[in-house]
Amino acid sequence: MNFRPLFSLFSSDLAIDLGTANTLVYAKGRGIVVNEPSIVAINKVTNQVEAVGKEAKDMLGRTPGNIVAIRPMKDGVIADFTVTEKMLTYFIQKAHSRKVLVHPRIVIGVPSGITQVEKRAVQDSAYRAKASEAHLVEQAMAAAIGAGLPVTEPSGNMIVDIGGGTTEIAVISLSGIVGSRSDKVAGNEMDEAITQYIKRKYNLLIGERTAEQIKIEIGSAYVLDEPRIMEVKGRDLMEGVPKSVTISDEEIREALDECINIIINSIRVVLERTPPELSADIADKGIVLAGGGALIRNLDKRIREETGLPVTLAENPLSCVVLGTGKMLSDFDLLRKIAIN
Repeated sequence: MNFRPLFSLFSSDLAIDLGTANTLVYAKGRGIVVNEPSIVAINKVTNQVEAVGKEAKDMLGRTPGNIVAIRPMKDGVIADFTVTEKMLTYFIQKAHSRKVLVHPRIVIGVPSGITQVEKRAVQDSAYRAKASEAHLVEQAMAAAIGAGLPVTEPSGNMIVDIGGGTTEIAVISLSGIVGSRSDKVAGNEMDEAITQYIKRKYNLLIGERTAEQIKIEIGSAYVLDEPRIMEVKGRDLMEGVPKSVTISDEEIREALDECINIIINSIRVVLERTPPELSADIADKGIVLAGGGALIRNLDKRIREETGLPVTLAENPLSCVVLGTGKMLSDFDLLRKIAIN
């Protein structure tokens, strides 16, 4: 007898976008149930997890010596196995409202440049976090599906997914990735560029949360219609005392310029390697942007200017990967075609 269909009515299957900056969990039939920062706060003395997700992020840069806030994912891949496993377990239980006996089937989005060893690590973490099956799919493919692109058709679709740790660029046709590139220049790298710029220009040291705030509030890739300014507080490197300065969108544009150029050059590289038939499709349909980095003001304008192609922003850029991964929970044929073995 086959219990699978009966069992899937009470399905506990989950799709996970294990991101460097945020982890999103999608539960079949319920939508996105978890959307929290990929951060774990650990007590160094007892080795216990003090907090995960939002609570742990609030502790960043503010913890006493015995508590460290760790980002277990670096550049889209697992940097710390034990912590990732604890984080996954926490998010899976949270998605199932703390039920301990659930063994879900899980689909996880991973960067396209991932090695065999790293794939193994992600799967092992999922199994240790009590998954019954773990399937991996490439984030670029998941983002394209989540953005509503017709990936199964024989035509070229180009997706650029700018996450926290990696930027995934891919051309997709007939459920397969024709050409792709994974770059370690993405949201976190942009935050770092802002931190360094303010340190150089104003001798002011700011934390990573402040840098991210600046990027969100006044970051842009192309001249804005209305200039923006922001007051930034940090520590004066000369005097060692707290100090605040006012910065403009123009300065932040200059700080982000190098990161954005690298992303645009990668888009060009992928376009150059695309077969001519598919290039023609992309010239018609253009490039779709997804991921948190796609929200930088006027990034679409800048890419349009430099590539001459139409550029559109996906509907929910932040949740494209997890929504695409979620669609595979109910479409196992598609999952079979695109899962990474």
